[in-house]
Parts: sequence; C-alpha cells; structure tokens
Amino acid sequence: MKTHVPRFAPYMSTPEIVWHYALRSANVVVLLFLILPILAIIPLSFNENSFLVYPIHGFSFRWYHNLFTSTDWARAGANSFIVTPIATIVATVLGTLAALGLNKASFRGKGLLVAILISPMIVPVIVTGVGMYLLFARWGLAGTYTGLIFGHTVIAAPFVVVTVNATLAGFNQNYVRASLSLGASPVRTFFAVTLPIIAPGVISGALFAFATSLDDVVITMFIAGPTQGTLPLQMFIGIRENITPTVAALASIFIVFSSLLLITMEWLRSRSVARQVLT
Repeated sequence: MKTHVPRFAPYMSTPEIVWHYALRSANVVVLLFLILPILAIIPLSFNENSFLVYPIHGFSFRWYHNLFTSTDWARAGANSFIVTPIATIVATVLGTLAALGLNKASFRGKGLLVAILISPMIVPVIVTGVGMYLLFARWGLAGTYTGLIFGHTVIAAPFVVVTVNATLAGFNQNYVRASLSLGASPVRTFFAVTLPIIAPGVISGALFAFATSLDDVVITMFIAGPTQGTLPLQMFIGIRENITPTVAALASIFIVFSSLLLITMEWLRSRSVARQVLT
C-alpha cells in the first residue's frame, strides 16, 4: 500500500517531514473544533423530541413544519425579507459610491474619513445600537421600518466600502480615460466600463451586507417595534424563553444558506483576482 509523501520530501529532513505532518494534523484538529459544534445543531433539528438533547429519539420534520406555520416565526420571516433586501440594496449603492469617491480623491483627512465610514465594523455593536436608538427616537424613526432599514444599512455599508475599495486597488484607470476620450459620458463610462470590471467586488460586498443585515440582533432590539422583530431576534427570544428544536431548524437553514454565501463569495473573489491578472 502506497503512503502519501510530501511533494518536496526528497529535499526535507526527517524533522521537517515530522513538522509537516504535525502542522497538517493541528490544522485538521482546529477545523474540526470550529466546525463540529456548528454541524451538531443540524441533527437536532430533525429530532422528534421536544428538547435539544442527544441521543436523538426518532426522525421528524415537525420543527420545520412549525417554523413555516407558526404566526410568530412567519411574521419574523416576513420582516427579515422586507428589511434585509432593502438595506442590502441601499448599503451596496452607498458603499460602492463611497469606495469610488475615496479611490479617486486625494485630500487631507482622507484616512480619518475612511475610519469614520468603517467604524460600525470596529465599534461594539451595542454602542452603535444605543446611539442609533437615542438619535432615531428624537427623529421619530424608532419603532418604524424606515429606522430599522437605516440601522441595518449603517452596519452593512462598511463591508461594501472595504470590499469594493479592495477591488478598485487593482483597477486600471486607463480604461476610464479611454472611454471618456471616445466621447462617453461619466455615467455611461461607469455602467459600461467600470461597473462590469468591479462587479465581482460589488456583488461580494452586497453578499456581506446581506449576511450582516440578516444576522443582526442588537440593532433590531433597539430600533424595532413590537411587531417588527426579525428572524435572529425571534431566535434570541425563543432561546431565552422556551428552547425548542424550531430554533435548531432555523439555525440549520442559516448554516446551509451561509455556506452557500461563502462559496459564492470565494468564487467571485477568484474571478476578481483572475480578471485583475488579465487586465
């Protein structure tokens, strides 16, 4: 039986080979430590028992059925699918425009402005939530869908700014100059030249913004009214008051959805890198 040997084994000493396998083993252990607790929740969502316990007694879809038929969960799902897409669109537009402006402009205080724009990623979210509540309450936006969308936009837009700005770092401005020299307007140049090239970065930023908005609990707790709770907030309430496998069912859906988002973002990142190499 053949055993796997490192590609550069002929050039490696015995201690180096041992270190090679030890490092790989450590990586596997760390990955399992991070992934297994997440995957452990999925079998519990199919548990016939009413408690989140192992071993599982029986297989059932009752908790998924409860998730889609319960009034509270249905209302929370409707709120999430109202707030999250709108906040994602607004955050993507504003974040992309901000990244374009920052990439083209050069002025004193630019670093400070960038720090302010991405501060929601750095400042503890509970501090941001308290500040938003005090401000939105004065403006009459607390307890409204408009205020909730604004709040989610604030925490989602920095991810778009960072992602698009990173994409623009390798952007060749000669394409823009060539388009303008041929008589195209700045708006047409943006949609015909700039946007197609930076599209992978924009889409990646939008996916980050979508995931951030969909996953938010703290901002929603401060801003949302009694009937405006989203799915993560309903999960938090369910865990605090009455833990049932319905929470595990929704968590399993989120795990699958997040995994698909990560795969999509990695695919877009690889396309963006390949396009920058070609250009």
